[in-house]
Amino acid sequence: MTRHYSMMKTMRQRIMPLCALPFITSVWSLPCRGQDIEPRRWSHLPIGGNFAGAGYAYTTGDIYFDPVLRLEDVEFDLHTVAVKYIRSFELLGKSARVDLTQPYQFGDWSGLVNGVPTAVDREGFADTFVRFAVNLIGSPPLKGKKFAAYRASADHETIVGMGLILQLPTGQYYDDKLINLGGNRFTFRPQLGAVHNWGKWSAEVTAAALFFTDNNDFFNGKQLEQDPAYGVDAHLIYTIRPGLWLAGSFGYLGGGVTAVNGVSSDNSQNNLGWGFSVGIPITRAVGVKFAYIGTRTQVGTGLDSDTFATAVSVSW
Repeated sequence: MTRHYSMMKTMRQRIMPLCALPFITSVWSLPCRGQDIEPRRWSHLPIGGNFAGAGYAYTTGDIYFDPVLRLEDVEFDLHTVAVKYIRSFELLGKSARVDLTQPYQFGDWSGLVNGVPTAVDREGFADTFVRFAVNLIGSPPLKGKKFAAYRASADHETIVGMGLILQLPTGQYYDDKLINLGGNRFTFRPQLGAVHNWGKWSAEVTAAALFFTDNNDFFNGKQLEQDPAYGVDAHLIYTIRPGLWLAGSFGYLGGGVTAVNGVSSDNSQNNLGWGFSVGIPITRAVGVKFAYIGTRTQVGTGLDSDTFATAVSVSW
């Protein structure tokens, strides 16, 4: 039983974050802990703007273990509610932004251990995410009428940006339990992205790496280490009119081998993800979004998941 929960925890820290919540509106998103399939993350925002939102996502899926562990039919259901705030500003003559996201989660995991049904559930706050980003090329720092006039005239435009997501160890964590909502470690995710707009179409690509600090309280004093992971995602977006858009997305995540007390596991990630999303304006300041995200492992162990999400945002 202990081995079962240990593997569940390791797999969750390595793979479960793939399903964590890209339920974004046209101006905000919740960063995932792993695979991050999010369109419009480099959008041009007016300087001095404030954006806030709340969303809900439901994720369900299957986890696949090495057959020698005799863990079968492992399934999970995860619910996430999150709030987010974005502030845009000018930095050294460039458009920049800072995002703050706080999720709350509840879910359950179940499966067969040597043919015996086993289940565990959790509820509480997950880790806090902070993202800083600056657009280095394109999207000049403008506000008010100048911003509106520029966006109306920018029929062809290329934007290049860089960002950093910091995952803080603020989520619910028990060092004597092996399923937790918080990771009890810092994660740093540098990003480099580019988007090209032509007419009503946009093509966007982002490359990222994930670097993890050690968790020195992994189940009764053990140490969990993880190698860097790397990912890339691409999006094709069609804007019907301002605030009303459709997007198709695709992503890949690899690497991230874990080790417990210095003993490495052969568990490198190799995951594909895809998504479809639509943004709908309600008023000039309020919008909603609906999204679907799917992930599938490409190796014998890993996770398949499906996420259905909705969110609302307001700007001022």
